[in-house]
Amino acid sequence: MQAEDMESSMESPNLEFEYGDSDTLTAELSELYSYTEEPEFALNRDYFEEDFRSHARGRRWTGLTVDEQRAYIMRLLDALEVTDRDKRLKVARAILYLAQGVFDECDTEVDVLHWSRHNIFLLYDMGIFTALLELLSMEIDNNQACSSAVRKPAISLADSTELRVLLSIMYLMVETVRVQTEDDRPEWRAAREAFKNELGSPLYNGEPLALLLFTMVTKFCSMNAPHFPMKKVLLLLWKTVLLTLGGFEELQQMKVRARERLSLPPLPEDSIKVVRAMRAASPPASAMELIEQQQQQKRGRRSRRPLVKQDSLDTYNERDPFKNDDARDEDEDPEDTDSGIEGEVDPLDRDVIIQPPPPPPPLRPPTEKVNFPKGLPWAPKVREKDIEHFLETSRNKFIGFTLGSDTETLVGLPRPIHESVKTLKQHKYVSVSEIQIKREEELLQCPLSLGEEEVEETPAEILYVGMLPNLSQYVIALLKLLLAAAPTSKAKTDSINILADVLPEEMPITVLQSMKLGIDVNRHKEIIVKAISALLLLLLKHFKLNHIYQFEIVSQHLVFANCIPLILKFFNQNIMSYISAKNSICVLDFPHCAVHEMPELTAESLEAGDSNQFCWRNLFSCINLLRILNKLTKWKHSRTMMLVVFKSAPILKRALKVKQAMMQLYVLKLLKIQTKYLGRQWRKSNMKTMSAIYQKVRHRLNDDWAYGNDIDARPWDFQAEECALRESIEKFNGRRYDKNKNGDFAPVDNCLQSVLGQRVELPEDFHYSYEMWLEREVFSQPIQWEGLLQDP
Repeated sequence: MQAEDMESSMESPNLEFEYGDSDTLTAELSELYSYTEEPEFALNRDYFEEDFRSHARGRRWTGLTVDEQRAYIMRLLDALEVTDRDKRLKVARAILYLAQGVFDECDTEVDVLHWSRHNIFLLYDMGIFTALLELLSMEIDNNQACSSAVRKPAISLADSTELRVLLSIMYLMVETVRVQTEDDRPEWRAAREAFKNELGSPLYNGEPLALLLFTMVTKFCSMNAPHFPMKKVLLLLWKTVLLTLGGFEELQQMKVRARERLSLPPLPEDSIKVVRAMRAASPPASAMELIEQQQQQKRGRRSRRPLVKQDSLDTYNERDPFKNDDARDEDEDPEDTDSGIEGEVDPLDRDVIIQPPPPPPPLRPPTEKVNFPKGLPWAPKVREKDIEHFLETSRNKFIGFTLGSDTETLVGLPRPIHESVKTLKQHKYVSVSEIQIKREEELLQCPLSLGEEEVEETPAEILYVGMLPNLSQYVIALLKLLLAAAPTSKAKTDSINILADVLPEEMPITVLQSMKLGIDVNRHKEIIVKAISALLLLLLKHFKLNHIYQFEIVSQHLVFANCIPLILKFFNQNIMSYISAKNSICVLDFPHCAVHEMPELTAESLEAGDSNQFCWRNLFSCINLLRILNKLTKWKHSRTMMLVVFKSAPILKRALKVKQAMMQLYVLKLLKIQTKYLGRQWRKSNMKTMSAIYQKVRHRLNDDWAYGNDIDARPWDFQAEECALRESIEKFNGRRYDKNKNGDFAPVDNCLQSVLGQRVELPEDFHYSYEMWLEREVFSQPIQWEGLLQDP
């Protein structure tokens, strides 16, 4: 039985997961609500019907004309301005019921979503969003609510009722308007563009909506407002940034346009399409399976090996005349625990490796071969500095001197070097970032002759300018929340309480209620991780395209706030169980719970969970966190050494068990950049992982990732590299955003009378302490006048 279990664990199925900006609209709407909020759906309906009955006697909302619906919404808008807090809350609940799709008048979930969409565009058209924003600002500045929440020993749902209602309406509006459908009317498409521009521009108190939400996050993390419903704030912040800046496909289009503007060659491939076309490899073998296999070999029995799937490299090694005897040690090495990744590779993909004769027989019928492309998935890339380094080495070797950054002169170099340089130049890739760095160097060297730089007011630029003064606070706050929500975190007395908007007023008394709350709490944490990981990745990618130094400052704040060990700590768990977690109760998800009769919940039904093969949000979060880690460490040797120091290799190898191509790709990228630092023994005992890196990760033609190099493997001076980067960032921010940026070049006034005649702004309280300051700083200080006459 144990052997069967092990074999079945090896045969884990491929995860049919399609990565995107977000999950389906239904899933994203359902994650807005905690299960403890479920009774409030009926409350929203009751307040709406109580008011609507007096307005349209005996009629239903779905039976009104559009003009009648507009008239009623205008009435609700007027009622939002009353001073009575309770009346305002009732009106807000009625608006929330409209945004939720008047579910009591619908028979199916499709109807609910249809009416929700119709009502939300109507609400936006009538100016509800601006009114909600004013109410939200009032609630944020409500010091009485903040001080009472600080004093409370335990905070529950009841402390954040007004905020939750307002944030729910705003989230429903942002998310519904963001998602485009084929049957959208032309006026809805125009409304989407207007809403997108409105959210991204500094219309709200001189700052974009995202900044107001960032302020809520920092206020919550500083313990000044522990009642803020953080999950809803983070979800709204993520979706606001996603709508205003654009998702991953829009980002790809922006990247293409940016390269065209800079007259750069087009991208060698569309990375989104390449990743979607990839297939997952089989998970690595576990220690138990390898030990069992060795014991069976020692007993001399011929038995079926658990590792039935061989990767392409192993298939060729059986016939490879160049294979030496050392290869046997790789399979029989007892230390090779959890180290292999068995590639489930199609025969056509074997063109990747130089094929020795005779060719292997095809393992599948030739009809299937058409589906998969030949060769490597990525076109290789070479940087300008790689060509310079190659030529410098060659010139030193063959001529004895170098020519700096000259990559054209090949005099005196042998013919093979000419061919190598030609090949390198064919694959040369110049990124937008490199152009931006060169331009920045020119602007710093010639500030007067080049004049003012014209900065395009993109949504990313507006957001960066707003975030810059408090950027470190925002980053630290997000990482604090990520740490509190991570499943590996231990509950500490000084950690942030992120459960304020999930815990009910009365704690559960039955086992069933406790189980339901436990699922709700875990789901709540998973959604927070999802929102933060997606938000951070979006910010990094958009800032990198907008300007490389904007990306670098966010990256550096993340690194200094211990983001790298935090993500590694997140992955230092049973990642398979996290991805297949069943922390959801389908019958309680919106809009299902609002339309269908509620079945009786039992402990068995709660334990069973849903029938999904994996949890979409958890797999999405894992991929996002791996992508963030890749962004932070790419081309940064000091940060790569942090991965080595924190012993990330075994943690990342465990993540390869997840049979999802995109997740495996980013794990393999992280393993590739640190392979040269892990030593020969690690590479020898992880040849299958090395093979997977070769097959799936982009090649840099003269990159020595697969073997150690004395120069590269030396300990890097962490501080020197980061300080140099910090200096470049500060010069960029000072030049572009400092109000007194031309202080060094301003004309100097040498006339004594005009200097003394200038009005100097003094603080209001200066005249109170002026005499004291005069006594302390002037009269009581002995002045050595004869010192002025002495030659220094």
